[in-house]
Amino acid sequence: MAAHRKSRQQPLGGSAARTALTLALAGAATATAFESTGHAEPRLTPAQVRAKVDKLYQEAEAATEKYNAAEERVTSARTSLDALRDEAARMTERLNTSRNALGSIATAQYRDGGMEAGLRLALTSEPEEYLERAARAERVGTRQATAVAGVHRQLMALAHLKAQAAEKITTLEAERKELAGHKATVRGKLAAAERLLAQLTAEQRAAYNGGAPAQAPTQAPALADRAATARGPLSAPNSRAAQAVAYAYGALGKPYVWGATGPGAYDCSGLTQAAWRSAGVSLPRTTYTQINAGERIPRSRLAPGDLVFFYSGVSHVGLYIGGGQMIHAPRPGAPVRVAPIDRMPFVGATRPA
Repeated sequence: MAAHRKSRQQPLGGSAARTALTLALAGAATATAFESTGHAEPRLTPAQVRAKVDKLYQEAEAATEKYNAAEERVTSARTSLDALRDEAARMTERLNTSRNALGSIATAQYRDGGMEAGLRLALTSEPEEYLERAARAERVGTRQATAVAGVHRQLMALAHLKAQAAEKITTLEAERKELAGHKATVRGKLAAAERLLAQLTAEQRAAYNGGAPAQAPTQAPALADRAATARGPLSAPNSRAAQAVAYAYGALGKPYVWGATGPGAYDCSGLTQAAWRSAGVSLPRTTYTQINAGERIPRSRLAPGDLVFFYSGVSHVGLYIGGGQMIHAPRPGAPVRVAPIDRMPFVGATRPA
């Protein structure tokens, strides 16, 4: 029977135990090293950082334009709501006046009431006078019925106004939520871009934000004229376009701030809107509405003052100044500047009317 018993393993001891422990620890360390290598974030090169930051800024600008549109709708809804409330207040005042008039009629009838008309006729000593007074009372009754109908119409109109106001309040709250959502998206994208830029050295960040330096207003037109010489002289198609270009030159060096329309800071569509507003032309607020605010122009016919648009979502706009150059508000950290239109994917141009 002893031959069939399972022999028990003897515990390791001495140098054998130390060797086994060493091998186990080494294996665990190797596994840990492989595991940490698999989960570690790879260090991005400066070029990769710049590419990711460019994408984040482009996405932030697209969200900024949606924010601008939502903000415009919020302003419009608030204005409409205020107008409805003012009209409701005026209508309530008119209704109260009509109600007071009806109250006076009702009080007078109450004082004169209490006796049936046929009995009053039988008892009166002057039936002719009674009949005359009855005729006047009937006419008063007709006017009273008209007044009651008028009050009823005012009540219905006021109820309709209040329903419109309630609907506008619902719309306004929805627009505010959308506005907050776009604002959170913009801030998130910009924060992510800042975290990536923090991986760069101070010199690399300065180079990234530098780009083409903004020119002083007195120097930039001369540079643009020299750049245009190779393609022939270009002039603004009209005085309004010339004024818009002059305004854009005056904005050179001012900071990019998302949602800003000047005069101290701008986002891209805020700059073009302000430039053309200085010329007496009202443009919509966003890039994707500005592109339809005038005559569409092929690239071959670009002239100073035209609006030039970029990216498939029409999320960026600049003001063309000639010679393949534009003035635009690029992104946070990069002030209003002169830049080539070839720097971004061109999608179209518009000449405001």
